Amino acid sequence: MLIGYARVSTDDQSLALQIQALERVGCDRIYTDQGVSGGITSRPGLDRALGRLRAGDKLVVWRLDRLGRSLPHLIQVLDRLGKRKVLFHSLTEGIDTNSSGGRLVFHIMAALAEFERALISERTRAGLAAARMEGKILGRRPALSSDQCRQAHQLLQQERWSLLAVASHFGVHPRTVKRRLANYAKLCEEEGSGLG
Repeated sequence: MLIGYARVSTDDQSLALQIQALERVGCDRIYTDQGVSGGITSRPGLDRALGRLRAGDKLVVWRLDRLGRSLPHLIQVLDRLGKRKVLFHSLTEGIDTNSSGGRLVFHIMAALAEFERALISERTRAGLAAARMEGKILGRRPALSSDQCRQAHQLLQQERWSLLAVASHFGVHPRTVKRRLANYAKLCEEEGSGLG
């Protein structure tokens, strides 16, 4: 089945040229988005078109920029289509994944997507390593500070508060209190100071 997709960015633009081109190549269904920017990745018409496609179907667009304005988004959509065994055809650029040249372009785009993901991963790892070398603490802050852990321990042991009451007092879940106190106890043992 051929599924067509057409989009214009403003309400005063016409979809007629795109729809006519999609009808000429024999699209069985055509989904549209009127007045929707290509920079928006989730669009009602596009989402319906992508949801309708099955293995062996082909998504047809008049031009690549109708599908998406950014290369990463285009690559992501084409990669997802390929994994679902859905073909793709852009009429203006002549990219058709049913042809050897179209598959070549598709694989180049997929390789670019993989390369971009690898670069992002490398930059993230390098940034984390640099932050660690500068002594920065990574991750989110503990729900209870060391002082609050000491206070929680005193409330539980000396004041005989319930775990639920202590958790409520600090505005956290009882499991958080138990977990933080266990970590705090280990730290105190390592320092030889005890919880006292």
